[in-house]
Amino acid sequence: MAAQLTAEQPKPRNRYKDAKRNPDWTIDQDWQSYSADEHERWDRLFSKTLKVLQGRACSEYLQAVKALQFSERGIPNMERLSDRLENITGWRIVPVTDLVPDDIFFDHLANRRFPAGAFIRSEQEMEYLEEPDIFHDIFGHVPMLANPLYADFIQAYGKGGQRALALGRLPNLARLYWYTVEFGLVKEDGDLRIFGAGIMSSTAESVFALDDPSPHRVVFDLERVMRTSYIIDDFQKIYFVLDSFEQLQRECYVDFGPLYERLATASTIEPHELIEGDGVLHRGTMAYFRNKKPKEAANA
Repeated sequence: MAAQLTAEQPKPRNRYKDAKRNPDWTIDQDWQSYSADEHERWDRLFSKTLKVLQGRACSEYLQAVKALQFSERGIPNMERLSDRLENITGWRIVPVTDLVPDDIFFDHLANRRFPAGAFIRSEQEMEYLEEPDIFHDIFGHVPMLANPLYADFIQAYGKGGQRALALGRLPNLARLYWYTVEFGLVKEDGDLRIFGAGIMSSTAESVFALDDPSPHRVVFDLERVMRTSYIIDDFQKIYFVLDSFEQLQRECYVDFGPLYERLATASTIEPHELIEGDGVLHRGTMAYFRNKKPKEAANA
């Protein structure tokens, strides 16, 4: 992962920050306002990333890119893209400035609306971005919403998020999102494939997640996932692997009440740890993390 911006390179400003915001935090994408440079930046990101994902992304994702008519012809118009997606699974994409409050986010998901940041990363942030932009949200997340099983899971997650907020168990539910929606892997014809948007939108992590010997790759288990902490500013130390999207539906379409009761007294598992009962597909060497600067490697 590329280094963060230095003091000599101040973080470029998200030009949508001052946009008029509706009560549900949505804004006007104002698609006509994107510059030629911004459209060209999308085209480069799209072309480079899609090439890396061939043979790495799950077939559901690659098929959806075609079905939704993604292309290298500039930043997608969310309204027109939503019309195509809605015809497939009933979902729509709503533009926002950046991250939205949890309760707003869950309400959108529960009503089959996916909030997507409207800004596109700058040239200085092409390899590292602190907050999700339109490329991460549209290219990374939206194609999977064309898969009926996955689309239903995300809606159920939104409804479950509202309950988790009320019960004070949001950190546990956030881990489920992180290790599936953002950084999930799935088996396909005996191989591992990517379906998480955080991996999809990063060419470097697309290679790391599948090929590097450093991270653990472990069979998905709901309770194990919801006990496992994660890191937000580097590659993952562990990836959880689904047998299929049917497994995701089967394990998550249950009453989380008893699970939350157990999690209330369960210890947190660090991302580099393996525990008894893990279905270990690959025991990571952690070499990537140990070879980082001493201060960074101390937690590996």
